[in-house]
Amino acid sequence: MTPADLELALDWAAAEGWNPGLTDAIAFHQTDAQGFLMGHIGDQPVGSIAAVRYGDRYGFLGIYIVQPQWRGRGYGMQLWQAGLQILGDRTLALDGVLAQVDNYQTFGFKTAHHHIRYEGLGEAYAKQAGVVPLRDIPFTTLLDYDTQHFLDRRPTFLQAWIGLNEGYAFLEHGQLLGYGVIRATRRGFKLGPLFADRPAIAQALFQALLTHAIGQPVFLDCPDANPEAIALAETHDMKPMFTCARMYTQAPPPLPLSNIFGVTTLELG
Repeated sequence: MTPADLELALDWAAAEGWNPGLTDAIAFHQTDAQGFLMGHIGDQPVGSIAAVRYGDRYGFLGIYIVQPQWRGRGYGMQLWQAGLQILGDRTLALDGVLAQVDNYQTFGFKTAHHHIRYEGLGEAYAKQAGVVPLRDIPFTTLLDYDTQHFLDRRPTFLQAWIGLNEGYAFLEHGQLLGYGVIRATRRGFKLGPLFADRPAIAQALFQALLTHAIGQPVFLDCPDANPEAIALAETHDMKPMFTCARMYTQAPPPLPLSNIFGVTTLELG
């Protein structure tokens, strides 16, 4: 895909109710420019898939959409097979809508846990001690911390993500113990990632981020395997909207789910 193609695919995602970020296409395309495919009938774009490579071990599938008028003709399967070919023998991951879980299982995917999207409203909070602007953190320090909570190192994506969006980190005795990012979306704002060593740190970051969206809809994708993440959302009067399944083709990676309070994006993991 060209960057313009990716913008179109995210328009389709918005029409499906996925509410992508306003600058997501920039960060996504920089992550793996060859990992985004658009299917055409003649000059007509009809479907999309992301097949993004994270190092040599992991690949993530997302933005898998066929325009409604072209469904049921096998075009989606052609895109799917092309995406699998790009990812090769890596362990594959995706966040699948529940209606498609059975289909993904036929390709060897197994559910590891679920992500629940919560919706609430931004509001003002006093910034707590330890919360600092993300730009104050050396990038190598942030990358090392991020890698502890993700499938693999993602320096290109992370550099773009934090450059395009607002974020905060939490420092204690000079040590990085959490960080979070908020970005504008087609409707309101999304928080992600939100990684923290303790629930109290997650709350401090969460509240600092909410202050950037006062009175606006705010969304957080929480892993159900972390009950503290669910508690964080619900104690701030957020309501569940929908659930999707995090699935892998091999054993799930040893992620510290108790420290993951919000995933980065459902489109790219």
